[in-house]
Amino acid sequence: MEEIKRVAGTNKKVSSWFNPASYMGTTKPCLNITNPQMREIIKKWVREQKDISLNVLLSLLDSTFAGKSHTERSLGGKILEYLPEQRQEIDPKYLDKWLTGAEGWGEVDSLCQSTFEAKEILANWKEWDILLNKFVKDPDIHKRRASLVLLTKPVSHSDDPRFSDLAFENLDKLKKEKDILITKAVSWLLRDLIKYHRDRVEDYLKANKAILPKIAVREVTNKLQTGKK
Repeated sequence: MEEIKRVAGTNKKVSSWFNPASYMGTTKPCLNITNPQMREIIKKWVREQKDISLNVLLSLLDSTFAGKSHTERSLGGKILEYLPEQRQEIDPKYLDKWLTGAEGWGEVDSLCQSTFEAKEILANWKEWDILLNKFVKDPDIHKRRASLVLLTKPVSHSDDPRFSDLAFENLDKLKKEKDILITKAVSWLLRDLIKYHRDRVEDYLKANKAILPKIAVREVTNKLQTGKK
């Protein structure tokens, strides 16, 4: 964090028309540092700490996810991306703790979007299945979003039916919600399902067109027709 603050202090002031915190959907303070700058700092730290023990790493992550700034909270997921051996040993239950207090899509997605590989989740499927089924019913909307976002990478990297079946189950449970945190995630997951389950997505869209968020119908239809995002 000291290095992040040092680099942030050398950057030009963010233009007044752009508010990073507002864009990320959080009221927490954001340091003026770019994603590439943060990743360079993390990669350097990981090279120096590549043999970090799981207990020390968990203690560090507990600290970052309890941070008062958006920058701290978004740090943990990026660290995990570069420590695959330790990451695979982490009990999925920790995500429940780390997502508590998350605010806005940025703080959810920095941990859930691309951190965990399909093969890692399948290797511990029972625990992940329990967690994702818990998240989709959670009163906290950020955890409900996580129940969808955590599946976006697996469904686009694996055709294992456990991923697609759970994805459609969770979509069914959240398709009527109107908050943008959920509607955008519904669209995102459906679009990623197209790679291995195009026919199933088409059928789901037809059957639920009147219920699904309009943005999801529009974006998924466009992806089916053009192949573009």
